[in-house]
Amino acid sequence: MGAAALASATLLSHPAFADDDDPPAIEEQRDRADSAAERAREVREQVDHLYHEAGVATQRYNAAQEDVDAQQAQVDEALNAAAAATEQVNEARQTLGAMAAAQYRAGTGGLPDAAALLLADDPKSFFDTGYTLNRLTGLQQHALDTFTARERAAEEEQEAATEALAELEERETELQNQRQAVQDRLAEARALLDQLDEEEQAELAELERLEEEEAARAAEEARQERERREQEERERAAAEEAAREAEQAEQEQQPEAPPESGDYATLADTAIAFAEGELGKPYVWGATGPNSYDCSGLTQAAWRAAGVEIPRVTWDQVNIGTTIPRDQIQPGDLIFFYDDISHVGLYVGDGQMIHAPKPGDVIKYESIDNMPWHSAVRPA
Repeated sequence: MGAAALASATLLSHPAFADDDDPPAIEEQRDRADSAAERAREVREQVDHLYHEAGVATQRYNAAQEDVDAQQAQVDEALNAAAAATEQVNEARQTLGAMAAAQYRAGTGGLPDAAALLLADDPKSFFDTGYTLNRLTGLQQHALDTFTARERAAEEEQEAATEALAELEERETELQNQRQAVQDRLAEARALLDQLDEEEQAELAELERLEEEEAARAAEEARQERERREQEERERAAAEEAAREAEQAEQEQQPEAPPESGDYATLADTAIAFAEGELGKPYVWGATGPNSYDCSGLTQAAWRAAGVEIPRVTWDQVNIGTTIPRDQIQPGDLIFFYDDISHVGLYVGDGQMIHAPKPGDVIKYESIDNMPWHSAVRPA
């Protein structure tokens, strides 16, 4: 009986040990999950910061690229001018040579006029020759003056071309520096992401998935709101048209008012429709379409589709049109972020925008609250 009691006590004791072991294992798993989630959030913040710095460098690169393009045009113009001036110098030199040869052939060997007259077989031919020589000398002096002026102009054009080339080299160096700055930030971001293990990568992917779902939901609400607003606008326009027709019926002599066109809502709808057509295309820094864009390249292309030309760089885009308070923004407005104005999106309504977010991402809807607000501008 004692042995049986001992065996029973032993058997009964095993589940207790199992129960004691399970909670630490579950808690450890929870700790790992929490640690992975925390690590994913930390890396996400660091990567977003690096992408922001890459965005700043991208705008500087875009501005430098515009400077290089403009300077290249000046260099081409200067080189063409220098070549044309050199050609004019060569033509003037040939004219001088031809005149010198003609004078030599028609000359009298340097004899005084009286002796030349006495030795001439035909006095009349002497006077004709003298007149020709005097005239030739006047033309030659003019040709010499032309040659001198053209040679001086050619030297000036060559100096201008040399200076333009030197400035182009400086701007190309700056362009390469900005390119390297972008690439360095992107490389740092990729290195951070590569440090995540599978569990941390899964947490990061889940975080991004939830954000995208929220953005998609808000975007759908914005689309529905936009459709509702467009329907109200159509109904208003139909009512106005009916009123005009009724008024015209009463006053047949009254000329028909021209239809309204080109108002901001119409232009904004066109710009937004263009941006919606680019959804899903990749962000590529420095790109302006049609297969990829950076943030300011997308907004420039969208408003260009509406017939409104805006600058290339965020720092210039923010200075066009009319600055709009945050509580008065409308679809189509440009929304700028960060104190350094390094990012821009196209507002579509209901707190949502379409933008090209960052390297590795695609053009998509996103909340305007996801980044630090700077300002809003109405470009048309």
